[in-house]
Amino acid sequence: MAGGLKKCLSLTGFCLMCLKMVASAKTAPEIPTIDQAYSKISSSITVEWITVPGATSYLLAARDGDTVIETMVADSPGTVTGLKAATLYQITIRSISATGRSQASPPKQAKTVLAAPILQVSSPSPDSILVQWETVYTAIGFSVSIMRANGLGRIWKENTTNTSLTFSSLDAGTLYTIKAYAWNANGIPGDDSTCNQRTSPRAPANIQVSFDSGTLKASISWTPTEGAFNYTVMALGGSLELSCSTSFSSCTISSLQCGTEYLISVLASNDAGSSKSTSAVTLKTVACAPGRVTIQEDPPGHLSVAWPNVELGDYYVAFVKSDDGLEVHCNTSITQCNFLSECGFTYFISVFAYNKAGQSPLGEVFNYTTAPCCPSDINPVFVSSDRVEIVWSPARGAELYETKAVDGYNLVECNDTAPACTLSALDCDTKYNITVYSFSEIRGTNMSCTSRFITTAPCSPEIKKVSNDAFSMINVHWQSTNDDATYTVTAQGEKGLYQCSSTGESCTLVGLPCGSGFSITVVAETQAGQSLPSYSVPLEMVPCCPASLTITQVTQSVINMSWTIGTGAQTYVAVLESHTGQSKCHTHENHCLLGCIMCGVNYTVALKAISATGLTADCAFRSYSSGACCPLGVKLYRLGPNGIRIYWQASRGSTNYSTDLYGSKGIFTCAPSSSLSFCDVTEIPCGDVYTVMVSPVAETGLKLTFCPKKIYSVTCSGSTLGMELSQLLEIAGGKDLLEHSIGKAPLEEQLLTPLSENKAMCVFCAQEFKICCEEGS
Repeated sequence: MAGGLKKCLSLTGFCLMCLKMVASAKTAPEIPTIDQAYSKISSSITVEWITVPGATSYLLAARDGDTVIETMVADSPGTVTGLKAATLYQITIRSISATGRSQASPPKQAKTVLAAPILQVSSPSPDSILVQWETVYTAIGFSVSIMRANGLGRIWKENTTNTSLTFSSLDAGTLYTIKAYAWNANGIPGDDSTCNQRTSPRAPANIQVSFDSGTLKASISWTPTEGAFNYTVMALGGSLELSCSTSFSSCTISSLQCGTEYLISVLASNDAGSSKSTSAVTLKTVACAPGRVTIQEDPPGHLSVAWPNVELGDYYVAFVKSDDGLEVHCNTSITQCNFLSECGFTYFISVFAYNKAGQSPLGEVFNYTTAPCCPSDINPVFVSSDRVEIVWSPARGAELYETKAVDGYNLVECNDTAPACTLSALDCDTKYNITVYSFSEIRGTNMSCTSRFITTAPCSPEIKKVSNDAFSMINVHWQSTNDDATYTVTAQGEKGLYQCSSTGESCTLVGLPCGSGFSITVVAETQAGQSLPSYSVPLEMVPCCPASLTITQVTQSVINMSWTIGTGAQTYVAVLESHTGQSKCHTHENHCLLGCIMCGVNYTVALKAISATGLTADCAFRSYSSGACCPLGVKLYRLGPNGIRIYWQASRGSTNYSTDLYGSKGIFTCAPSSSLSFCDVTEIPCGDVYTVMVSPVAETGLKLTFCPKKIYSVTCSGSTLGMELSQLLEIAGGKDLLEHSIGKAPLEEQLLTPLSENKAMCVFCAQEFKICCEEGS
């Protein structure tokens, strides 16, 4: 059942096709007829036919085996393109109208012509052109022609079966047109090929070279060449090749190398190629500046500059310029120059080589720094026992100074950038060889500097002993190790400065004031300077004796010694000495009470001034005689109505006395004749109370006033001669106090009833070793 269905469908399709063909036959245009088909171009065939009424266009078809190429055209003739060369095609045509297209016409055969040769042209020489091509399919021969592109001149034509052809005897640098085609066995030519080719130019002539030594450039010029588009200049020197290109007739080559010989050639070129190289022109550049310049300074002050020979160098000039701007040079044909030099300079050295081309370029500038100058004007500004300060003028070229001091065994050194140095920790009184060397980082130390000798100041002496002789001369002894030194001893204190000098080891100071303290030092001095002072030794002078001494008798057995203050004395010892004994006191005051003095005795007076440390000055003074003893048994007797006799018992020894009566109505005095022990006072008023004192009189006439006083009342009631007057005595403080104060002087005591109105009191008081007497009413 399935097979029956398939057959039915096939029949239906066939029926539809038949109907369609019947409809087309009724409406399609007529079939055209091809008159001819031919090929003039290898890629196309042209067809001619008789037009069909009603046709609006035609469809051309070219079949090559299974390949069909169709082209729609409007009218006859028509061309089918896109075909292969030298190929036989079956050509058909159909007419097309609005109602459809016709059946294909009967086919007609046509063959495309040969393809054009593909040319390769070149100009191997300025007068020839080489034409080459590939083999063309089915071609048996080729035809090639050449003529000027501008149409002037003749045409050269050559036939050949080869695939290359050379045209010679052409004009150089001229543009030619070349045309070629192939033909087949029937002699039918194929497509032709046309191309233009220019012959290569001839080499330029009349080459000129100009060299600039300063810039190492060469300018090359030549006569222009026909047909040249461009020129290339080549400079070959050693292994290097330099070139420049231009469309003009000159060119500049830069970056030439010094000391090199170049071969200069010029090539002309166009689109055909380059000309042959011209005959090379030789160019010698300037020589290079010498390298590896060696500089030596031997001996100092002379620079020797040497260098190796350089290529193309005829002679040399060496320039030497110092850093202060001064420049010198030398001109030589050898490879060495000598120059004078100075210390502390940097010299800049350049060497140039010369030849006919000029001066070499500036090579490396060498510099050479000479050794720094030695310091000058080396002067010590301070010299002590252990230090030396020196200064000097700055040395040119010196960056550092090395100062060395040698005493034969030891070395002391210091380094500094300043032109000064302080050498310390030196030995005193020692001669040092001192040298100041200059140093620069480039050249090092200048070891040729001279030295000088400097001796340090003397060593400090050591005081060994200070002694004081009996004449207050101070002897100072010391110890020292200095040679040829003068020593000065100085004693300095509040009272001034005292000195003595000596070249030995002792010296005597004189004239130092007493009671003063001094500090003693010793200084040594030589031509090198002064030493430090020795350690000081204190010196204390004995205290000064008082300038004066005064003795005052206070009582019969007590004296008061006073004196001026002695400088430097802190305490005093006062001594009175006689055959009867000694009286002595030790005090820090400038006075002293001495008791137990015997009256009427000569004493030796001595005073010692003692310092705080116990130094004692024995001060001698004149002798002292104590006053006479006070008389005893003083009594008054009336001599008539207005007279009184005073009577006493004289002391041992011969002494003059003076009697004084003190009353309200006056003072009455009398002095007895020598050797008498009484004295009379006449015309004395009665009815008064009198104080009576009988005093010894010293040889100087001084009346002693320490003897006891007695008070008597003289009445007017009686006048009997020889009647003893009533004696009134009142003692204050008791008998014991009185006796102690006056040295137990004998007193006659008659204690009467005191007067009720006019009474007198004598008071003896012991206060601070003084005796005072007061009267009261």
